[in-house]
Amino acid sequence: MNIRKLHQLIPFEKLFKLLVLFSVTLQIIIISYNHLSGFFHLTGVRDFLARLIFSSVLTTIAAFLIAYPDLFIIKYLNRYFSWNKRIIERVIIQIISTVIIGIAVSTFITLFAHWLDSYEENLVAVLISNAMVASVVNFILVIILEAWIFFNESKQAKTKADDLEKELSQIKFEVLKSQINPHFMFNSLNVLSGLIDEDVNKAQQFLDEFSLIYRYVLEAIDKTVVTLSEELSFARSYIYLQQMRYGENLIFDVNIPADLLQRYMPPLSLQVILENATKHNIVSDSQPLKIEIYNDQNWLIVRNNIQSKLSRGQSTGLGQKNLVKRYGMIGNETPKFLVETNHYVVKLPIIKNENDESINC
Repeated sequence: MNIRKLHQLIPFEKLFKLLVLFSVTLQIIIISYNHLSGFFHLTGVRDFLARLIFSSVLTTIAAFLIAYPDLFIIKYLNRYFSWNKRIIERVIIQIISTVIIGIAVSTFITLFAHWLDSYEENLVAVLISNAMVASVVNFILVIILEAWIFFNESKQAKTKADDLEKELSQIKFEVLKSQINPHFMFNSLNVLSGLIDEDVNKAQQFLDEFSLIYRYVLEAIDKTVVTLSEELSFARSYIYLQQMRYGENLIFDVNIPADLLQRYMPPLSLQVILENATKHNIVSDSQPLKIEIYNDQNWLIVRNNIQSKLSRGQSTGLGQKNLVKRYGMIGNETPKFLVETNHYVVKLPIIKNENDESINC
């Protein structure tokens, strides 16, 4: 029995206080009942306190001897016989184990107490009586322990949920800030301004794609996941605006099988990667930038050739960190960022089912 693991359910300090309080309360009830029922007569306050201290010490020892096996059983049952799946088997096992533990510990404590100070009453009768009392008491103790553990787990779950909600809100805020990038907007408006004078039809198409991008941003920011089809549609609109700026020097190639398009990924994942590709690499007639999107089984691969700008600023990596956090909230797999033979490669897990919290990609 690993005691440290048991204290993950209830810390030792709290368990000690609980069992001492439980033991003292129980002995006050038992001593008072025995006196009133005539089982034995108290001669005064001193006699009462002496019995209370002696019995409480023994009861606390017994409580610890009972509590640790109870916690072990509870930990085992939580793992293999959870309340929400196998309740009948759990109740049966818990009743049987509670009785066995109560009888075993009460027998040991009774014989030990008899060895210290022989009972005036018949030992067999005391053993039977104490075994019955211990079984009932253990039922009560198990209920208290289960309730305490349930309360603590609920409290911890709520705290964790609140922390996750705060973190998610912060991530959404950072993602939203990164999408409404003032440099991207400024460059896009400059391109639009030039097109209005050169080609009204192209300017209108540019404006339509520009509107689609920001509508998608506002609609998707509150979603945990979107379909790969939606994300690729957004990526095409985003690249279209960039191509209006860079022309044929920016090459965009997508090769994704149709059966993957209804799978999922966090919204705006591709925007982070596409923006970094154009931000940190030269795009010119002599050095065209090629961005490829394809799949490798259940991974979405985004690949571009590396031709770093000499004057590029220091990257904060905030977009990548947020992307990793968002993936970590919905699955086991997280993005991978690699450099392979003069190419920068990002691998994004493709999520099979948005309703499956234990997603394996």
